[in-house]
Order: sequence, then structure tokens, then C-alpha cells
Amino acid sequence: MSDEPVLLPVEDSLDLHAFAPRDIPAVVDEYLRAAHQRRFREVRLVHGRGWGVQRAVVQSLLTAHPLVERFFDAPPERGGWGATVVVFKD
Repeated sequence: MSDEPVLLPVEDSLDLHAFAPRDIPAVVDEYLRAAHQRRFREVRLVHGRGWGVQRAVVQSLLTAHPLVERFFDAPPERGGWGATVVVFKD
């Protein structure tokens, strides 16, 4: 197994299902920084519904993130409470 970083395209949505739970905080932070740098106004983090543990971890991180103006559960057509929409500060 390689320790090489995985490079992902920075799009307006990130599906977190592919990442180990322990890696989620670092992945979300790096993604938010890259998306903000690319001047996205908002992005969507797909964490799934399940028991809500991943959602809680993601939203806890967003509460204190310096680039985040606000966040909210996605509307039903964009994943409902299985995804979180993040709006960046200007």
C-alpha cells in the first residue's frame, strides 16, 4: 500500500463515502480550502444518512471552519439530510 496522496478533481460536490472515517476531518478541510481557492461560492458534502454520525462529524468541523459562512442540510433533490451544503465567506 502506498502513502502517496490521492489527487481528486475539485468539483462542487464531494462524496465522503470513499474515505475512512478517521480521514474525514482532514479531507473536508483540504477540500474546502481547494474549493474556496477555486472561487466556488458553495459546495455540497455527501456524508450519507445512516445513523447521522458522519453528518455530525462534518457539521462539527464546519462550525469552526474559518472559510465557512454557513451550512445547512441539502434540499431533498440534492441529498436531503444525507448531504450538507456549505456556503463560503466572501
